Amino acid sequence: MKALLEYLATSLVDHPEAVTIKERTGRYTVTYQLTVAPDETGKVIGRSGRVAKAIRDLMSVAAARRHKRVHVDIE
Repeated sequence: MKALLEYLATSLVDHPEAVTIKERTGRYTVTYQLTVAPDETGKVIGRSGRVAKAIRDLMSVAAARRHKRVHVDIE
């Protein structure tokens, strides 16, 4: 799932080398902390948060196959 998030984030930004993802795993949840370059956070969040919601939806579908919940924090 981390690879999917990395692929989505690097596809959206102009400087993919600045994308970092930290993963915290709990018993029933997985939390990803996505960090991009400061001037590119708008590209990952999108207008009214539409892109961020789409990323979270895709990650939730991928996690449902593993019976986990996913949280994506964008910083």
